[in-house]
Amino acid sequence: MAEKKAYSQAAHTGKYDKASGLLGKYDNVRRFWEDQVTEIFLRPALSELVRRKRERLERIRILDLGCGSGDGYDLMMDVTTKDPGIYEYITAAVTPDVLKEYIGFDVNEELLKQAEESYGYYPKVRFMHGDMSDGLPRSMKEHESFDIYFTSYGTLSHFHDHQNVKIISDICRHASDRALFVGDWLGRYSYEWQDLWHHPSDQEYFMDYRISYIYPEEVRDQVEVGVFPLRIITRDEIMQIINEAARESGAEIKVLDFFDRSILIGRHMDTGDYNKNCPKVRTPVNSLFEGYVRTDLDSILVDYVPRPGFGHLNNFFEMFFMSCNALVKYTISLLSEYDSEAGTLRAVPDVLPFYPDPLKEAMHTMQRVIEGVGWLRWGDVRANVIEPHLGYSLRKLEMDLQPGTGVGHGLVGIFEIRK
Repeated sequence: MAEKKAYSQAAHTGKYDKASGLLGKYDNVRRFWEDQVTEIFLRPALSELVRRKRERLERIRILDLGCGSGDGYDLMMDVTTKDPGIYEYITAAVTPDVLKEYIGFDVNEELLKQAEESYGYYPKVRFMHGDMSDGLPRSMKEHESFDIYFTSYGTLSHFHDHQNVKIISDICRHASDRALFVGDWLGRYSYEWQDLWHHPSDQEYFMDYRISYIYPEEVRDQVEVGVFPLRIITRDEIMQIINEAARESGAEIKVLDFFDRSILIGRHMDTGDYNKNCPKVRTPVNSLFEGYVRTDLDSILVDYVPRPGFGHLNNFFEMFFMSCNALVKYTISLLSEYDSEAGTLRAVPDVLPFYPDPLKEAMHTMQRVIEGVGWLRWGDVRANVIEPHLGYSLRKLEMDLQPGTGVGHGLVGIFEIRK
């Protein structure tokens, strides 16, 4: 009886729920692609900050603005100091000894409750209620300055440009010299919402964002889908906000990097809510990362449909999607040419000299992986080794080919505040 009661209690906590990497908020693409892309781009600035703080025998304070259910804590703590080799055990940039405090605030009480349930037991983590619509909340201004002011997954797209100017200028006034600010918006020119490209880029524009992706495709038309406005933006528009915030605060805001996140695999690629021509590639890419699941690689191929009047965008997306397609087709060819008995490739497809260097690198890497592990007899080497590496190669291709201008689902800027 006691055993039954104990298991029932565990089940009621939700911790025994079966999570699938193929569906939901924390699908494989979110964990192994989107989160890690953000972490990789953050790595140089965060590693330099940690180095500087350690030299001064100081620790790091992080403020997560619009923290939601607290995912930013995991994201920040998972950033590595470098490309880890195969020997190192601890590679985190922010180890527990260097973290002084992490504070997350949000206006949504339900999300804060989730954050407390997931992370509240960490002694250096706190979550508080706060509203950014009028700038940095007074409750946050009363704290000592932070070293990192962090937003994630489109947080700043909830606000008008003048509100973002106020938020960022308040951060600049509150921050210490050389603090980091990470701003996260939705990109204006994602292929996911090609239907919205025609709105003038010199005018502030909010899309009606549908969270239809949280429902299985077969029931999306039968449920009431939540809709709310989100600002879609370009790098040039962000720089106008940044420059105005610098003028108002009197601080210098130095750009360290911009990057586009989720060009190939944004959540609305599968829904087609804003572009009926979107290929449903997030589902098969999720499958690439799923253990003991083989993926129909042809389902990852993208047939890009250009929009007339947007030549520069069409040129980019043609090049990008054709590069992704070429890598997938090359992998298919390698798999078809691999002789499992001999452990060798019967023939190696050509890597053409005019391909972009990142594509050539990815192709050569896939050849080495397949040659190196194809002979394994235990487990499912295709599902468990080769397909995940194709996923990582596509991720690397997206990172190397993106311009950081607003062509992905997310557009992130990393800045240093100087006083």
